[in-house]
Amino acid sequence: MSKKIRYVMVGGFLGAGKTTTLARLAGEYSRQGMKVGLVTNDQAADLVDTGLLRGLGFDVEEVAGACFCCNFDELLDRMKNLGGDQRPDIILAEPVGSCTDLVATVIQPLKHLFGTEFEIAPYTVILKPSHGRKILSVDQQTGFSPKAEYILRKQLEEADAILINRCDELTSNQAEELEQLIKDHHPQTPVLRISARNGDGFAELLTFLDQQGEYGRKILDIDYDIYAEGEAELGWLNCSCRLETETPIDLDRCLVEIVEQLREDLLEADAEPAHLKTIGLWEGFFGVANLISSDTPVQLSLPSKQEGKKIDLIVNARVACDPAILETLVRNVLDGIAGKYQASLHDLQIRSFRPGRPVPTHRIQQPE
Repeated sequence: MSKKIRYVMVGGFLGAGKTTTLARLAGEYSRQGMKVGLVTNDQAADLVDTGLLRGLGFDVEEVAGACFCCNFDELLDRMKNLGGDQRPDIILAEPVGSCTDLVATVIQPLKHLFGTEFEIAPYTVILKPSHGRKILSVDQQTGFSPKAEYILRKQLEEADAILINRCDELTSNQAEELEQLIKDHHPQTPVLRISARNGDGFAELLTFLDQQGEYGRKILDIDYDIYAEGEAELGWLNCSCRLETETPIDLDRCLVEIVEQLREDLLEADAEPAHLKTIGLWEGFFGVANLISSDTPVQLSLPSKQEGKKIDLIVNARVACDPAILETLVRNVLDGIAGKYQASLHDLQIRSFRPGRPVPTHRIQQPE
């Protein structure tokens, strides 16, 4: 019998840092001599995360059009595609950031139905400090409705460990305060502090993920009406286009300007971003800029340090607003950028929508 593939799924709300965390984990496992595959997930195609991970040289498959739980069979098919003739030792999976109930609908079905093929690592959920502190404090305006907040709370509830990401951006007192808030709500759940950007805390995270035992067993008591309504309050947009100009433009500056202008327009519209991310590609080089909340600065999370005349852009936006408004804002920003650089826009494709009601393929209510 072939050795089981280790399945490592890392959850967390939109903008928590799942992609950066998985990229760093993939690099660490690769350096240990393991064959690594990754699976990303989104409600639509043109996902920045997939392009970013492939650009880093990893073997990546994507489940698009529905979450892992609602598209479980495609998740299995995509995992079988990884590695070609050489099956991976470990698969890192990144679920949609607005999803929860993943233990009952993904992890437990893998255990019950495919336990001879996969072994399950502890299920970790990343908490983004900016939104996490507001939601867990319950006395601050978060920019999200109680139904959307319900999703984040349920994500934390089913975790085997909660990861506080971006600790390099927090003072010691801020990190202590946030960890105490988590322990007040989830006293039995381990809390690890990490920085996906610089690698702080990853030795401890790898040790935790390598543990054997009865993990992925926290079956939620969840109200699917509240869950569905919370997801539906988020406007979802994926956009792709090509920017062409006769004079080379600074790719990184262009990406930051796109996200910064969207940040300003969303603030004016009183629309809280859960996550904005844009990637620009030119002749094999790429850069990424992102925004994780209205009260944090735009970050050039991956600089390209390049100039180009033909730049392929992908914009992903997850915002607490009407998707039609979000689409108008994105179109206006792209038109403004094109005008600023005396460039032309080509092959513009935009899809904006609200996520539909989650209907899991399987839901196991008794943990194995």
